[in-house]
Amino acid sequence: MRIQDTARLATRMFKTRPARTWLTILGIGVGIAAVVVLVGLGYGLQGIILEKIVFGEALLSLNVSAPTSKAIQLDKKALEALAKVEHVDAVESLASYTSLIKYGSLKGSIFVRGVTPNYFRYGGVVPASGSLFVAGENNKVVLSTAALKLFETNAKDVIGKKVTFEVFVQGATPEDVQGVPLNKEYEVSGVVEDASSIYAYIPIGELSSKFTVNNFESARVKVDTNANLSITEAAVLKKGFVVTALSKTVEQANKIFQGIQIVLAIFGGIALVVSAIGMFNTMTVTLMERTNEIGIMRTIGGSPTNIKVMFLSEAMVMGFLGGIAGISIGVFGGLAMNFTLNTIAARMGGAAIQLFRFPIPFLLIIAAFGAVMGFLTGVVPAKRAASMSPLEAIRYK
Repeated sequence: MRIQDTARLATRMFKTRPARTWLTILGIGVGIAAVVVLVGLGYGLQGIILEKIVFGEALLSLNVSAPTSKAIQLDKKALEALAKVEHVDAVESLASYTSLIKYGSLKGSIFVRGVTPNYFRYGGVVPASGSLFVAGENNKVVLSTAALKLFETNAKDVIGKKVTFEVFVQGATPEDVQGVPLNKEYEVSGVVEDASSIYAYIPIGELSSKFTVNNFESARVKVDTNANLSITEAAVLKKGFVVTALSKTVEQANKIFQGIQIVLAIFGGIALVVSAIGMFNTMTVTLMERTNEIGIMRTIGGSPTNIKVMFLSEAMVMGFLGGIAGISIGVFGGLAMNFTLNTIAARMGGAAIQLFRFPIPFLLIIAAFGAVMGFLTGVVPAKRAASMSPLEAIRYK
């Protein structure tokens, strides 16, 4: 049988029984749409969480801190030793001190974190509002969102305003704590998203110009390549420091969301099974209606393979079109939900999110899956059709 003949026979159901054919395709589409929407929700949740994690150089850095036992100190000597570790490109430190911040007539307790601009890149720090300070901007500071609660203000109102600090530095003994005013007004250039910790980022040179910075809370160790992350981490651990890597956090998050997507796909698969049963029923009814036709085809020389190919082609066409319909319904529904949520969020002053996401490779797989599902549901009717006796089939009424 020629390919064009097979194609014509596989699509003639759109002319002979269009209503039943399109209803079957729609039924498959609804089942596939359930899978598309639920898995798209999984991708959306994954994207929302991972967008909070900055990629690039942040994934090539290790967060190093001293152990809680204080047996090892993260001081300048330790930083120099870390910089000499093989595969380390750079080391950026963070020094933290308790401080008193003054904003207008209001005062509050806050942690001052002295850093360099490069620390932001390696630490994955991004501004939720405004901007981070850069090299040479020694009069700028960046606040956390939690710090704004001290003054009952918001990011829009605080950016560009002036603040002052008085840093408390420990002396020779734990009881000897001295307040060191920085004697300078600093402009708030940006705000970072962190509702759990009250702190302000300040150029570390502003601290070291007033007192000696001996110990550091943590350091970001930039590794040259991703392949050397584990090697460098092991080398730093041997020195007794505590090490965490953002790349491992991302890897663990991806594994968790893969599990979530599988669970959501299983729930959507329930609707897909119902659709597959409906399609199997349609192909079985089609077999009964064409029994006499099959007998005639066999009598005039049609082989069992020709009959099988005809049924399987018809099933695959309906399955593929069902997949396309399901993708269209699912994507349209997801995008409509995104639009609705973002419209509500905009009216309430919230940020826009993409709760449903549909990667192109995923949609292509779904389209192919529709054809495969059609093939599988058509296997049994095709085998039954091919195994019919020509004489019995031609007598069937």
